[in-house]
Amino acid sequence: MKQAKMDKKTSAFYKKLLLEKREEIVGDISHISEETLKKSQKDASGDISGYTFHMADVATDNYDREFSLGLASKERGVLMEINHALQKFQDGQFGLCESCKKPISKVRLKAVPYATLCLRCQQAKEKK
Repeated sequence: MKQAKMDKKTSAFYKKLLLEKREEIVGDISHISEETLKKSQKDASGDISGYTFHMADVATDNYDREFSLGLASKERGVLMEINHALQKFQDGQFGLCESCKKPISKVRLKAVPYATLCLRCQQAKEKK
């Protein structure tokens, strides 16, 4: 089934959405990494004394650090999806479902501009 090409105005709108989202995520990743990786245990706790840390405090700090790194990892995954969507613009395939090759609804693309599957194919994938 041949797809009518997306008009330039609509295409520019989605490309702008993707670029804005990419910029936001890069900033988030940078902030998370800076806050998490550059602070020592002492800096993170605000303790400037020479006393040792309580095990529960250390465990909480470690959990917080791992949680933050997990968020950064998830953000990196979304960043890869956005870059893939931007590549699809160059290939002339943006807005087409990668599974059934039908157009992805404009409502879905507005909500998730890096979506690669139409709603029906996404639901089928999630059921598996």
